[in-house]
This record gives sequence, structure tokens and C-alpha cells, in this order.
Amino acid sequence: MAASTSVPLEAIVLADVAIVLVVGALMVALGRRLHQPPVVAEIAAGLMLGPSLLGLLPGDLPALIFPPEARPALSALAQVGLALFMFLAGWELDLGRLRGRTRSVGSTAVMAMAVPFVVGAGAAALLYGSTAPDGVDADIFVLYMATAFSITAFPVLARIIRDRALGHTRVGAMAMACAAAGDVVAWCVLVLVVALAGSGGTGDFFAVLALTALYAAVMVLVVRPLLHRTLRAATPGRQETGVRLVLIVAGVFLSSYATSWIGIHAIFGAFAFGLVMPRSSEPRLHQQLATPLEKTSSLLLPVFFVITGLSVDIGGLGASGLLALLLVLAAAVIGKYAGAAIPARLSGMSWRDAGAFGTLMNTRGLTELVILGVGRELGLIGPELFTMMVLMALATTAMAGPLLRLLGVGDAAPPPVEADPTPHDSRKQAIGVQ
Repeated sequence: MAASTSVPLEAIVLADVAIVLVVGALMVALGRRLHQPPVVAEIAAGLMLGPSLLGLLPGDLPALIFPPEARPALSALAQVGLALFMFLAGWELDLGRLRGRTRSVGSTAVMAMAVPFVVGAGAAALLYGSTAPDGVDADIFVLYMATAFSITAFPVLARIIRDRALGHTRVGAMAMACAAAGDVVAWCVLVLVVALAGSGGTGDFFAVLALTALYAAVMVLVVRPLLHRTLRAATPGRQETGVRLVLIVAGVFLSSYATSWIGIHAIFGAFAFGLVMPRSSEPRLHQQLATPLEKTSSLLLPVFFVITGLSVDIGGLGASGLLALLLVLAAAVIGKYAGAAIPARLSGMSWRDAGAFGTLMNTRGLTELVILGVGRELGLIGPELFTMMVLMALATTAMAGPLLRLLGVGDAAPPPVEADPTPHDSRKQAIGVQ
């Protein structure tokens, strides 16, 4: 399938998408038998199609099937699917459920970020002498690794919450809110790390904070009222619905561009646009808008996992790195559970719900891989430590399904569809579990 043949590049991209969809569907079916959420199966499919498994066979099959010249188009498709999914996740999240609990959510979010940050910093200090590349400053290395340990994979977390029908529970809503707040801070810290590594000073960091505050004000004071007016004026006609669907999708993409330009990840722009979407509009219109977006996202999102898997190679970790890998895993799991589950219990959750909250916050997945890629490009971590952190990200994400099932929290199967749904059921059918 190399691009050097007479086959047009566009046809290669279409064939690549077909391969991704088929392999992803097979892995999801296998994952259900193993009681794993679909996101874990799709991550595994992405790694299988990359150098970690397919690359072990002769002939450099990843480069043959996914030639370098086709990857920019595949990456663009992946970003579209991810942006639409994050928009739907933000639209589904009702922060009104947390009304009256702002103080507990704020303190829980701080602890869920601070504790793993401190634990990760301690682990990084122990790993510095044996794993840090030559010439890397110890302070920058520790700051970067602490950020990597404290991250929660926001898109993966949102996918697990939706897959297990937790979006309308206190545990799911608090996990989404805490992960969103914590990850914005983590991206800002990452900007600081990049600035320090490049000797650019801290000016960029404070600029990001100021621009983020301005962006949030515009979304709440300008965009949200415009969306209210647009949806309130909508009529049941198919043409009117199509126009508003185009405007909403354009808004999602522009919001993603804005946050990317600011310096935080584009997924937060899509999620923020979903957060400011009205939740009291006519239910049928809500379903007409959300259903096509969900179907499009479901088709394109697996491409995102493959694009990431093409840049990950977990075959380079030797036996000598086993002890360091165990340290990485222990620091990651203990830090997140101590920082998330204990404050959640103190805020009034039962031990079961607090354990589920800690399990959700412990997922890292692809957000972690993005941060690891940045560190590798900057020369802050070497191939061996990169592999350890990738394995940690996959292990902590794969733990979520079995632990949630053991705790009896959530339902991995989609809810039954009523013959004549009520307005509330119609909303869940439109943007509920995938």
C-alpha cells in the first residue's frame, strides 16, 4: 500500500481508515469478553498496527500500510473525531449536579493533582541518575516527570464514563470536572517546562494563564448567549436543523483552534464549547443535532489511537528496566488513588464511590502519550523511560474496567431504548453511552 505505486494517496488514506475500523471492531469485541472498556481495546488496536507489534514482522509493515505521506491526512481525520467526541462529552456533562458542592469539588481537584505531582516528583528524583539523558537539568526533569505522573487522560476518562453510563452520576460528573481542571493546570505546567527547557523564561506561562481566562470569559459571556438564541429560534424543519448543525460544528472547530493557539490542548476547546451549549432546548432538536455528530465521532475516533500507536514502540524495554518500571507503576497508582479517593471520601462519598472516583482519575491513556511525546522531542526522557511511562499509561487505563466492575459501579452495556422516549430519555439516547 505504499504511496510510490500508482494508487492515489486519497485511496490509500481511505483503505487505511477501513483497516483501522475493522481491526478496532475486532479488538472491541475481544475487549468486551475480557470486561475491558472499548477505549482500551482501541488503544491496543492502535499499538498493534504500529511498530510495537506489526513492526516486529519483516518488511516494515507499518510504513507500508500507513506510509508517511498519508499520515497527515489520517491525523486530520483523527482530530476531527476527537474534537466532536469531546464536544459531546462536554454537552452531556451537567455541572448543575455539582451545585452546592463547589468547595468539595475544588479541594478534591487540587488534591487529585497535587498528591500525584509530589509522589511523581519523588519517583523522578530516584529515576534521574539512571534514566535521564545526559545534559538534562535535574529540576526540569523532575518538574516534567511530576507533571506526567499527575495527568489524567481527559478524553479517555470521558470515553470510559460514557461507555459505563456514569455521565449522569455524581462520581462521573465530579471526575470530569476534576480531570478538566487538573489537566488545564498540567498543560500550563507543561508550557512552563517547555519554556524552561528552551531557556525562554516564564513569560509564556503567564501569557497562557491570561489568555485562558480571557477565553473562558468570552465563552461564558458571549458564546453561550449566542448559542441560547440560536437554538431557541430553531424550528423543527430539516433545513433549519442542518444550518444549525453546521454552525455548531464550526464553533467546535474554532473553539479548538482558539485553545490550541493559546497553548493548551485543542480538546479543551471542543469540551468547553460543549459545556456552554444549552441543555434546556427542545429535546427533539437536541437529538437531531447530537446523533449525527456521535456517529461521525465513532467512525473517526479509532484513527486517533492508530496515529498515536504508530509513534510508540514498547519493544525496547529490557529486563534491566523491570525494577524502574515497578517504581513507575507504584508511584502512578498510589499517587492518584491517595490524591483522589481519600479526598472524595472526606467530601461525603461512600468508600465504593470514592474508590470508583480514584479508579477513574487513575486513567492516563493517550493524553499521557501526548505529554511523553513532547518530553521525548525535547530530549527530557530517553527511549527506555519513554517505554516505561507508556506501559504505565496503558496499565492504569486498563485497570479501570475490571476495578469498576469489581466495585459494581456503572454499566458497560448501553441503556435500553424506549419505544417513545420522554424528553429526558431522548437526551440520553442522543448523547449517552456509545
